[in-house]
Amino acid sequence: MHAYRTHNCGELRKSDVGQTVKLSGWLHRRRDHGGVLFLDLRDHFGLTQIVFNPGAPGFDIVDHLRAESVLTIEGRVVAREETLVNPNLETGEIEIVAAGAMVQSEAAELPLPVFGEPDYPEDIRLRYRYLDLRRETLHANMVLRSDVIASIRSRMVGQGFTEFQTPILTASSPEGARDFLVPSRLHPGEFYALPQAPQQFKQLLMVSGFDRYFQIAPCFRDEDARADRSPGEFYQLDVEMSFVTQEDVFQAIEPVMRGVFEEFADWQGKGRVVPEGPFPRIPYADAMLKYGSDKPDLRIPIICSDVSDIVTREDVTLGVFRKIVEGGGIVRAIPAPQTADQPRSFFDKMDNWAKKDMQAPGLGYMRFVDQDGSLTATGPIAKFFSPEALLALAGQAGIAAGDALFFAAGKKGDAERLQGAARNRIGQELGLVEPGIFRFCWIVDFPMFEWDEDNKKVDFSHNPFSMPQGGMEALQGAETADAQLALKAYQYDIVCNGIELSSGAIRNHRPDIMLKAFEIAGYGAEVVEAEFGGMLNAFRFGAPPHGGIAPGVDRMVMLLADAENIRDVTLFPMNQQARDLMMQAPSPVRDEQLRELNIRMAPQKKA
Repeated sequence: MHAYRTHNCGELRKSDVGQTVKLSGWLHRRRDHGGVLFLDLRDHFGLTQIVFNPGAPGFDIVDHLRAESVLTIEGRVVAREETLVNPNLETGEIEIVAAGAMVQSEAAELPLPVFGEPDYPEDIRLRYRYLDLRRETLHANMVLRSDVIASIRSRMVGQGFTEFQTPILTASSPEGARDFLVPSRLHPGEFYALPQAPQQFKQLLMVSGFDRYFQIAPCFRDEDARADRSPGEFYQLDVEMSFVTQEDVFQAIEPVMRGVFEEFADWQGKGRVVPEGPFPRIPYADAMLKYGSDKPDLRIPIICSDVSDIVTREDVTLGVFRKIVEGGGIVRAIPAPQTADQPRSFFDKMDNWAKKDMQAPGLGYMRFVDQDGSLTATGPIAKFFSPEALLALAGQAGIAAGDALFFAAGKKGDAERLQGAARNRIGQELGLVEPGIFRFCWIVDFPMFEWDEDNKKVDFSHNPFSMPQGGMEALQGAETADAQLALKAYQYDIVCNGIELSSGAIRNHRPDIMLKAFEIAGYGAEVVEAEFGGMLNAFRFGAPPHGGIAPGVDRMVMLLADAENIRDVTLFPMNQQARDLMMQAPSPVRDEQLRELNIRMAPQKKA
């Protein structure tokens, strides 16, 4: 018989009754029923109940052991009485009558419990992550993560992609976030950078003649933590394809995303679905107008509208809205279905939320009601609108009696930010978020440029290496700032349930078009050559048209696991302050290590 186990703790069934077996695992729970000990023994695969009768070999050993001690148990498989079968346990029809026990490792007093998974402070959970990972929910999340990555790999290979690994030590690149820098011992005063993404390498792979590349790529960005973003590092499905249009990328990636989410939609019996049919394609401008966000949650059946033209009519006397629009701002209307009979506190709560959480001036509203067969409105600002203007509002917003409208007003970016957040909040407050479904969409036609208010100039809005729609002809024909701001790029995002899973683009593979695009954004050829000369030179030796995308693996698993925080799908995450409490990183290093690297610590400025 094997030294530690003949079976794992999730393997034995009623068909094994009568066998003598050996199991090893952690003491999950112990119960004393009239002198008979019942132990739950747990390993990676599951849990098996062990029965120790008084006087059985090893009884005295296990009677005083702490939970989470590691045991090897030998015994006989017996069937449980019918009334004692546990239908929630895969091994629930059997138990092991113990004939011996050996302690492999005795556990000290636990800093947090594993059984029962009570809520515990995050700093304790992260400091003792190896204990936290023994908990059923977190352990299952990590197995799900592994299964999702295996599924992605299989589907990508099936689509004709080849996996390559790109360098981890590379050059610093201005990609929008801070680099993690690594000093070079052999080249004093010089630094490597950890890659924010394998962007340039994967494009160079296309220049090298490879056709369809993918990688489960680690990426490193020195940025603050968020619920859907880990500080420090994350993983993405990095993809690049040669000789493709935007449509080709969609046709390659959409089946992979759909397939993975369909495969795990019913994980742990959650019973979720992915709607049939192609993912909707929503132009960026439409997304901002209808949802106030380029990451719309399509589970919420609320469509917003622009009412700037209505609030500036002559029969509307609300001066604040008129002043905003005449000053270049906008007014957006957010429907709140069937809320006209909500108490005043509901509307006040929304207004206070806008002021406190969104730092907005407020969130105006009106309730639409039927008065003697005619549609009219009540509320603090309704009196400033003529009956005709109210009807125009209702028609433009697509609402009827019994509904309410909230208003987000201000500079375009500020109003849209409030509009999008208010739409989500109204959907959640009213229970309108469609359950049990993954609603995907593509956001397309991103603007190539945006207005930089601080520097009063046109600058790149999203990805400077994207191909502009219309190519060189479009760039040369855009001679004014307004014309340049109207240019669109072959850029696209994939969004699921309000979470941006990925950004991608058809790349600008032509040096002449790239230099012209940077020129419009105010960057001379010498700047482009200095910052991106390696890739630019490669393009001069024959670059195929190419494009790609990079869905975030962590966010995909987070959605599938129905987790609220990305740390719950990451094995060993850092805390909000980017510290690894378990390994005590970052930490000071010895002076001799610094000397080897020719580094001297600069005195820190006092706050």
